[in-house]
Amino acid sequence: MNAKEIYSQWTNASNLPDYLKDQLDNLGKDEKWIEDAFGQDINFGTAGMRGRLEPGTNRINLFTVGRVTEGLARLIDENGEEAKKRGVAISFDSRYHSREFAEHAARILGAHGIHVYLFDDLRPTPELSFAVRYLNTFAGINITASHNAKQYNGYKVYGEDGAQMAPENADRLFAYAQKVDDIFSVKAAPVEELRANGTLQLIGEDVDEAYLARLKDVTVDPEMVKANADKLKIIYTPLHGTGKMLYDRAFRQGGFDNVIPVPSQSIIDPEFPTTIKPNPEYRDVFEPGFKLANEVDANVIIATDPDADRMGAAVRKSDGDFQVLTGNQIATLMAYYLLVHMKENGTLSSDYELVTSVVSSALPFKIADDFGIKTKHVLTGFKYIGEEVDRMNKENDGKFLMGFEESYGYLFKPFARDKDAMQGALMFAEVASYYASKGMTVFDGLQEIWQKYGVAYEVTKAIEMPGIGGQKKMAELMSKLRKEHLSEINGAKVVKIQDFETQETIEDGKKTPLTGFPKSNVLKYFLDDETWVALRPSGTEPVIKAYVGVNKKDIETAEKAAEGYQDALAKLLK
Repeated sequence: MNAKEIYSQWTNASNLPDYLKDQLDNLGKDEKWIEDAFGQDINFGTAGMRGRLEPGTNRINLFTVGRVTEGLARLIDENGEEAKKRGVAISFDSRYHSREFAEHAARILGAHGIHVYLFDDLRPTPELSFAVRYLNTFAGINITASHNAKQYNGYKVYGEDGAQMAPENADRLFAYAQKVDDIFSVKAAPVEELRANGTLQLIGEDVDEAYLARLKDVTVDPEMVKANADKLKIIYTPLHGTGKMLYDRAFRQGGFDNVIPVPSQSIIDPEFPTTIKPNPEYRDVFEPGFKLANEVDANVIIATDPDADRMGAAVRKSDGDFQVLTGNQIATLMAYYLLVHMKENGTLSSDYELVTSVVSSALPFKIADDFGIKTKHVLTGFKYIGEEVDRMNKENDGKFLMGFEESYGYLFKPFARDKDAMQGALMFAEVASYYASKGMTVFDGLQEIWQKYGVAYEVTKAIEMPGIGGQKKMAELMSKLRKEHLSEINGAKVVKIQDFETQETIEDGKKTPLTGFPKSNVLKYFLDDETWVALRPSGTEPVIKAYVGVNKKDIETAEKAAEGYQDALAKLLK
């Protein structure tokens, strides 16, 4: 069927909620919208699916959520009774319809006789990852669109290891979902029936206590924190989301009593009224925090995105203004602190390993090399960091120091296998305490690191390619770049290309195998001025991510150079 025929099918469906009927009536007046909303099925990748909260097969709504959940149920059925008994843990964030989608997913799984652990209220994404491992479930579902704007929601599926589901099972899940004949007739059992027969079990404080107990292990120098935490005032904002559920207990048990929440952003609100996009990489989300920090004379602001897997921070500079740190800068500060602490305490050994993605800063690796520990690059996606932790444990050939991604994701203790903003917030607060003990600010500490190792600066931008043709355009652009190897970018010569899709390294006109990585649609270019550039189509959004990392003598020069490369990439990808 074409888009108009599927649209007509939706308008005639008898079980559409009133809010979806109203949206169909209003949005359906636009022919282009019909083509985009019904012209294809929403993309489902290893990170799940994410889209606008609207009717349509290319959108997030009760029925697309239902179809994918039916796919997961059939995958679990395939794995037998033991898998059904182990069941699925489900959490959700503060967005519109998140609770509704979570309960609907629980009812569909329950109709298959699959045990469900449903959180009684919204919870951070990393706690869902922890819950999968703690409860030994077969899978996990998280209803969230992370840091996207209010118009979006999403659906993430986790495997039994607590990481996002591996590609093989994710592909089987989606194949089963595609076999659903009637998207409007997916069977969902009544909640009362599932509660009565024990199939649906609510969880909450019991898992909170277990997760918080493990968070205690994140702090590496509690005595230093105890001696210096009262020198700090930390402003915290959950950006209207799930971080509010646990932040107070997490900080207090970590020894941080002077944590002051931003009142306007501590209201659970799916409108995210204080910001257009609740992403801690953007300066505007910190504006209420800046005002509060100036009122109470605080030097550190910590923000977690609405599902509390990403953590951002702003620190006061010597001129009194605040600097919003990049995810790479935050990771650099934390890695340096951990290594200095271990060296000073005689616990540093060469078998520790720092793990990060191929599109993250090279500076933490430079620091790691200086301290004599191992480093490991993995593909983008925290599941790959989790896989490296599992490999180290299995082969007993390394100790996990930390993992990070440039997109504000950090992990220190792998009791969760997704990026954990609660862990990140605690570690950053400890870093601030460390510099306070030396009579320094965090920004002073960053300058000290740059003076010792040189200035590295990175910029990531999302080049949007919306609409039903967006995925096709992205594929065509990446194909063109593979055929026409770039020889220069913004006037700098390309000296090496890594193609993670063809698994080749191209250097001096010669091709050699690129080993140690699964196939992925990523191109990385190394330039003759020590700049690197990477391009990666997103698996959940209609964007190509453009990454730039430069090395310069000072931060002003680095920032200007990085923006110049981003401008060049934007023109290249038009």
